[in-house]
Amino acid sequence: MVKLVYFAWVRERIGKSDEEINLPDSVRTIADLLDHLKQRGEGYAVALEVPEVIHVAINQEHCQHSDLIGDAREIALFPPMTGG
Repeated sequence: MVKLVYFAWVRERIGKSDEEINLPDSVRTIADLLDHLKQRGEGYAVALEVPEVIHVAINQEHCQHSDLIGDAREIALFPPMTGG
């Protein structure tokens, strides 16, 4: 079981701020996770339509889409950040 946390417009489009899910064995990388989540419904598909723009952190450490999920306890998904 892994906790997924969603921020900003990712949260708004999915319709929840977090959830705990069991990942299938086929989900090994962040890219696999994003593909898997897109199949969970329209809100997920819309939020993750362009996965390249989604930033991800595993256990509060930024990572790449090619990184392995491993024994992650928490995975956060958020849109590009802007400064000001």
